[in-house]
Amino acid sequence: MDEAMRTALVATGKRFYDMAARGDAGSLRQSAITSLATNFSGIESAVKENQANLAATQAAPRSPFLLKAEGSEPIARAEFLCGVFGAQGQTRDSAVFVIPNLPPGNYGIVTLDAVSTKGAYTVSFVLQQQTGEWKLGGFYVRLTQLAGHDGNWFADRAREFKAKGQNHNAWFYYGEARELLVPVPFMATATTDKLYDDMQTVKPTDLPPVDLTAGAKNYKLTDLFPVPVAQDFDLVVKYQSADISDSGRTFQDNATVMKALVAKYPELRDAFAGIVVRAVEPSGRDYGSMLPMKDIK
Repeated sequence: MDEAMRTALVATGKRFYDMAARGDAGSLRQSAITSLATNFSGIESAVKENQANLAATQAAPRSPFLLKAEGSEPIARAEFLCGVFGAQGQTRDSAVFVIPNLPPGNYGIVTLDAVSTKGAYTVSFVLQQQTGEWKLGGFYVRLTQLAGHDGNWFADRAREFKAKGQNHNAWFYYGEARELLVPVPFMATATTDKLYDDMQTVKPTDLPPVDLTAGAKNYKLTDLFPVPVAQDFDLVVKYQSADISDSGRTFQDNATVMKALVAKYPELRDAFAGIVVRAVEPSGRDYGSMLPMKDIK
């Protein structure tokens, strides 16, 4: 892109960042594309949730990306290859963006790095050009570190787990490394492409949905994924429950699932600070319990 376009994108990103850091969701909404402005509750919540983290920070913008979607109809899977690609695919400074159902138009991705006493973050804005102006089309705030560790640390730990044959731990740590190393979920780089390939070599064959047996009872696990909780890295387990209205009984079922899971995969003790179990009934209501790993016996 030319320098004028680059300057305009960065200036817009900085202006929107200042609004978010002040908690000024109203101004962001006024600056949004129509489809987003009419359904702004998600952005408003994200601004409110992150305002304390971004207040009084000096954000440093990265080089922006300009994406041009051509045609007259929305693109089911719009893929943008940005930068220089070599014979083996992406290079150090390239990036790939994949966005579903994207209408034709000019788009910008502006990311700013923000470091505060509360942590290190990336704040990204998806911009769409309308009538000569750059409008807000998306807002993402992501941590770049978890408990003081960045994506490269998690990747190194994943390789260590792989070397030990602890494929479940390696799978989850590779995934967290990829999450921390890109500012928006629809972006890939040479590093995350390599992590994806490495991740496939350790993919467990027993990821949910799967049955977990505890004594004479089977539990249908529906999801299993890591999540940061404060400064810890915990594992979340969801399973099907016919009824959660009896909280005492559900609490006992949750505890049983925790114990059975750790008994089946003792390697989890090396990778996670605790386990969160959520019983989910057909209505979608759930009941959750959490225990530190050291208390699961």
